[in-house]
Amino acid sequence: MQMGKIPISVVTGFLGAGKTTLIRHLLTNADGRRIALIINEFGDLGVDGDILKACGDETCTEDDIVELNNGCLCCTVADDFVPTLELLLNRPDKPDHIIIETSGLALPKPLLKAFQWPEVRSRTTVDGVITVIDGPAVASGMFASDPEEIARLRLEDPSLDHDDPLEELYEDQLACADLVVLNKIDLLDAADQERVREQIGKETRGSVEIVMTQQGEIKPSFLLGLAAAAEDDLDARPSHHDALDGDHEHDDFDSFVLRLDPVTDVEAFVGRVTAALNLEGVLRIKGFGDVDGKPARLIVQGVGPRLTHYYDRPWAEGENRATQLVVIGLNGIDHGEIEAVLRPVT
Repeated sequence: MQMGKIPISVVTGFLGAGKTTLIRHLLTNADGRRIALIINEFGDLGVDGDILKACGDETCTEDDIVELNNGCLCCTVADDFVPTLELLLNRPDKPDHIIIETSGLALPKPLLKAFQWPEVRSRTTVDGVITVIDGPAVASGMFASDPEEIARLRLEDPSLDHDDPLEELYEDQLACADLVVLNKIDLLDAADQERVREQIGKETRGSVEIVMTQQGEIKPSFLLGLAAAAEDDLDARPSHHDALDGDHEHDDFDSFVLRLDPVTDVEAFVGRVTAALNLEGVLRIKGFGDVDGKPARLIVQGVGPRLTHYYDRPWAEGENRATQLVVIGLNGIDHGEIEAVLRPVT
């Protein structure tokens, strides 16, 4: 690494692509490398950070994990990110590598610009931007459009605005990538895998590799040591928001936390979460469940039509057992309707 600078990997990707799963796999296969994490979530419930803290790997203890859930990193670089980074860099036991997991709604480029600041640039380098892609979501067309069709419609009616904030995020995250992890390929057949690879290739720079994974399982040597020095070639990473000089709004999105009673029937609980995911405008639901009679905590993570749930660890002695979900969706989602679906009728 450049003159002893600490390498930093930025892991980006849309909601539910598998960023946290990939990082957890990396931590459990770190081969003694001391890794620190900065995790940014959209919403007030730190689900991803708590899942990673349960990893229990000696190379990344709870003290090595810092959560920032009071705003999108790309909008709070000066107030939140830089001071947090400096705290890690000033520790006597400096990490060998720092990983930043951005919110699924974050633009990576404004964050990268912070690494051009003298106080950051002199001590760190961006080893690489790793963009995690949800293969089945892209295959279903959730974050892609037909440019020729849009052009035709605009010619017919120039007043039409067909900008899709989700697609812009997807394209910005790919345009910034040094490595693309095409995840969940076990849910795609060979034809769809090739089709998604071709589509991703059109959105990335020519030198960017695409690796395919299941459950985010990939050797750390593929992710770390890219030596991209991304802070030095920002002009080669175009963004839809370049004209805004990094300033953008998240008014297109909304999130709220819902606290529920203990879970008495896991199957019914999962069914309610699945039903809520299908409501108009809901993008993702994730959180924890306190299941009656179970010593372990239930993790729930859903995006689009897919939902996963599993017990990750026992509740700690004295820990507040609670059922809490964070709902992320497009602006204007009906909080009351969503809560009515998620909260069982008593």
